[in-house]
Amino acid sequence: MTLGRSAPRVSIGLPVYNGERYLAQTLQSIAAQTFGDFELFICDNASTDATAEIARAFAAEDPRARYLRHATNIGFGRNFRSGLERATGQYFKWATHDDPLGPEFLARCVDVLDRDPSVVLAYPRTKLIDAAGAIISEYDNRLHLPYATAPERFEALVRRLRLCNAQLGVIRTDVLRQIAPYGTYVASDVCLLAELTLYGKFWEVPEFLFFRRFHDGDSRQMSSAEIQAYYEPSRSARVYMKAWRHIWEHLLAVNRAPLPVLEKARLWLFLARVAAYRRDRLAGEVGAALRQWLRGQATEAPLG
Repeated sequence: MTLGRSAPRVSIGLPVYNGERYLAQTLQSIAAQTFGDFELFICDNASTDATAEIARAFAAEDPRARYLRHATNIGFGRNFRSGLERATGQYFKWATHDDPLGPEFLARCVDVLDRDPSVVLAYPRTKLIDAAGAIISEYDNRLHLPYATAPERFEALVRRLRLCNAQLGVIRTDVLRQIAPYGTYVASDVCLLAELTLYGKFWEVPEFLFFRRFHDGDSRQMSSAEIQAYYEPSRSARVYMKAWRHIWEHLLAVNRAPLPVLEKARLWLFLARVAAYRRDRLAGEVGAALRQWLRGQATEAPLG
């Protein structure tokens, strides 16, 4: 940033790993925003394809962009943190390398946040697209959460959440820095969104300005072992107890939130009901972990 220049209103963090196929298109959609007062951090997780060349060329042309390359693959979750750690803007947005934005994305979301301090996250409506960019369908996020109390918002999100498109909206930077950092565990975006509801409202902009791409190389096509390695390359393959981890992270989020004790009690009771409803899944994860441990013990046992 040039000495004496005020901080931009919006900071954008774009984590990427081997994103050469779609990165240039997404970067152009960011450059084409009608709201131009932003900084962009392209956080490259030691890509081995042409990602570096594409990102460097873009940053050379657009002074709002900075290219940051990690020497080694630090994992999906930690790379998501990279942009936020450097952000100077009042608002923050995560961008994904394969999901382009409509030109009014930032303008419409910033307008909502500027008008209503009780809103912590503003996001637009979503269209799903295929590898070639053709529209597959409109998608109903169902996360317009204008409710006055944290329990109402939290409970609605846990019941309704499917795709975490709202996480790629525009968020108040100071609130993001109050909550737990983006996790290194699978589907940590679920827990991040849930914790944000404890600090303010979610607002859905009625225009379709986000285009979620489905293609062969995205994480939804990965096996369980592959997705774990994607989030945390340094960990060995193991049974990942996602349902247990999410319940635990939700409890931690409720406990640290600045809420009245009665609201916390309501949320504790709600999470107990969630655990009861998911009891088969929770039990299945315990059983799978136990079987893996027993196999490991048998492998390590001496012969004879």
